[in-house]
Amino acid sequence: MKQIDLRSDTVTKPSAGMMEVMMNAKVGDDVYGEDPTVNELEAFAAKKLGTEDAIFCTSGTQSNLLALMTHCERGDEYIVGQHAHTYRYEGGGAAVFGSIQPQPLDFEADGSLNLEKVSQFIKPDDFHFTNTKLLCLENTQAGKVLSLDYLEKANKFATDNGLMLHLDGARIFNAAVKLKVDVKEITKYFDTISCCLSKGLGAPVGSVLCGSENQIKKARRWRKVLGGGMRQAGILAAAGIFALSNNIQRLEKDHENALVLAKGLSAINQIHINMEMVQTNIIFADIKADMDALCDFLKEKGILIDKSNNLRLVTHLDISTKDIDDTIQAFKAFFY
Repeated sequence: MKQIDLRSDTVTKPSAGMMEVMMNAKVGDDVYGEDPTVNELEAFAAKKLGTEDAIFCTSGTQSNLLALMTHCERGDEYIVGQHAHTYRYEGGGAAVFGSIQPQPLDFEADGSLNLEKVSQFIKPDDFHFTNTKLLCLENTQAGKVLSLDYLEKANKFATDNGLMLHLDGARIFNAAVKLKVDVKEITKYFDTISCCLSKGLGAPVGSVLCGSENQIKKARRWRKVLGGGMRQAGILAAAGIFALSNNIQRLEKDHENALVLAKGLSAINQIHINMEMVQTNIIFADIKADMDALCDFLKEKGILIDKSNNLRLVTHLDISTKDIDDTIQAFKAFFY
């Protein structure tokens, strides 16, 4: 029985083609800057995202933390979404390692931060307050895509208020594919961008942080301090190059599968899905069910989902059209 894993797009396995380039990768000591494949990935990623430079990181958590520590000093502040990954799901790294204070605000329904509200939380130049240095956005946010119009406004807002602008773009290529634009049409509005290689793009490990030459130089020092200096990492970087070269446009198939799955599950009375929010490869649903019982039932049929009060399903390159149909039928079998 094939296992259908819908918990996240981080669960993908390297394809045969990806494994081949990994096995044949030329390597060196990356801490000395001598791994040719890492150097190739960083140059390729920077060109792809339209920045001067990039650095290969072990994870999106690390690349986001490097960005925060690059933009902010001890005692500075960044403004971020209340449910943003950089604030909620990264272990408080900015505060723990950088002594950087977060100022979380609620996201709007579309995944944006209301810029008028943000303006109210920028601290005045007064020694009673921390220094507000950075605004962090997320795209996609819970699968939702920020519009280009909003990004342009956010860029102007940050500039007018003397803030740097960072994008947690873990799924930035999902956003670009959904908008049908080159990814640089998104990244041009940001000072730094974190891009994950090990989600929808299918690499086994890693993210890249992209930005200016000076920002990446500073981030490289912090990466070493945080224990992120890797040696013969070209084996992993080769997977990233393969992912960026081969697995971007196919994300559209993941979006199509998510929409079909959402429509199929919406036909079940006990499941409610806001179809307007199914924009890329992530589905959220309100569900009336014993989640433990549902998870156990689906697991017996080879389908894995997270145990939580609200259902979250994620499609990816290891999920086929047949898998979607089988999943819909399994849900129906549980409820009916």
